[in-house]
Amino acid sequence: MRFESVGRSVGDAVLSRLGRAASRVSEETPLPVDVLESEDEYLVVFDAPGVAVEDVQVGYTDGAVEVRIERFRDPHPGFEMRYPGRALALDGRAELPDGADVDADAARAELADGALRVFLPKT
Repeated sequence: MRFESVGRSVGDAVLSRLGRAASRVSEETPLPVDVLESEDEYLVVFDAPGVAVEDVQVGYTDGAVEVRIERFRDPHPGFEMRYPGRALALDGRAELPDGADVDADAARAELADGALRVFLPKT
């Protein structure tokens, strides 16, 4: 084996490990979120870049909005994955203020411009 081949092989292994580590860190880091309030409802906004509607699960449990996003990587013909650093599974949770009383059954969500917006009407 030539020195150049060994160097390329070691470099590939390092990139692969870095990519897996970056992906794990991303998966373990909660999604950034804002909680806003109006007279009639709460608005919870999660960052959701590169996500399709069918990849999102939204729930409401114990006074908090919970989100699970499962992204997929589209194949790029002619390219091989060298550094898989973007997480495929992302989770988020947003606690509503103490005493918030909402109608979770009437909640609605929309996905646009890389953001997931969850509207929770007050009761």
